[in-house]
Amino acid sequence: MSAATIRPFRVDIPQAALDDVADRLRRALWPNEVPGSGDRYGMPAGRVRDLAAHWLDAFDWRALEDRLNAYPQFTTEIEGQTIHFLHVRSERPDAVPLILTHGWPGSVLEYLDVIAPLTAPESPDDPAFHLVIPSLPGFGFSGPTSEPGWGTHRTARAWVELMRRLGYETYGAVGNDGGSMVSPEVGRLAPGNVAGVHVTQLYAFPSGDPAEMADLSEADQAALKVLQWFYENKFAFNVLHSQQPQTLAFALADSPVGLLAWQAQLFDDTLDPDFVVANVALYWLTGTSGSAMRFYFEDAHSEDKPTGPTTVPTALAMFEGDFVSIRRFAERDHANIVRWNSYPGGGHYAAHAVPDVLAGDIRAFFAALARG
Repeated sequence: MSAATIRPFRVDIPQAALDDVADRLRRALWPNEVPGSGDRYGMPAGRVRDLAAHWLDAFDWRALEDRLNAYPQFTTEIEGQTIHFLHVRSERPDAVPLILTHGWPGSVLEYLDVIAPLTAPESPDDPAFHLVIPSLPGFGFSGPTSEPGWGTHRTARAWVELMRRLGYETYGAVGNDGGSMVSPEVGRLAPGNVAGVHVTQLYAFPSGDPAEMADLSEADQAALKVLQWFYENKFAFNVLHSQQPQTLAFALADSPVGLLAWQAQLFDDTLDPDFVVANVALYWLTGTSGSAMRFYFEDAHSEDKPTGPTTVPTALAMFEGDFVSIRRFAERDHANIVRWNSYPGGGHYAAHAVPDVLAGDIRAFFAALARG
């Protein structure tokens, strides 16, 4: 069998693994906490206990398996790495292929709610799409990784190859979180194939040039203050992943409660607990908490960094409560931004929280590109 073979895939976690995680959750050892401290020191015990109880008593992994297995899933090998992906084709003959990329601590699960509105829109006047939704290398059913180098740029290269294998000559790239870094790189690597890039964040930061900071609007200054607050208060995960992911991996591979606390810190507490637990359980049951964190290390230590701005038509759909992109910096790094929208609500996981809003923005972007 050729390494380029595309093989059907179904999720089927052994019952012994489900029994084991339930036993570990029952026997969890809990840290002490300063009374009334809230989240001052990190994840509050009350929230982690509630999520752990939901995992143990309410979350139904088998129901999630059934939901995933209702969609066509496949694996293929690219550069020695197993890549898992959903491939959901629209019945519309005019459908446009899209590749949708998640980040950490999310997974392919965050895109399940946009599959129907993108593949089968209610109005025949709205564009429809064939969807390719891969798990990042080292994440979930695409993991773990067994060699170094699987960061943003190599993943983008693998996505170009994946779309080639699927027979798609022209397609769009959509992303959230880490996917908002991968998708523009797909466009950079294959500008002749990628019709457009649609992301929910454009991660562009001040370069240190004082001229960049001159005459920033009040809104942009406020966005920088939020970014500074996040860096000073919530950025520890990024630093640790980028410097010593293997050290933390021992704890997260041994304790589902530890993994739950570490990953749930970046799931807003307004998200439904089933969504949070489902994503964490996916990492736990595939043994990929450590290899997923290495993605940050690879990016931090990569010498294969692109230079110059991207040139493929790019769209941004920002959502309230998420990272606020600053257009001045974004246009320095992306030379062809043609759509820039901001929506109330939605947060970091808009594809799950407000799927119709995100799907509508994606449709409008690619419809405009088709009209020229």
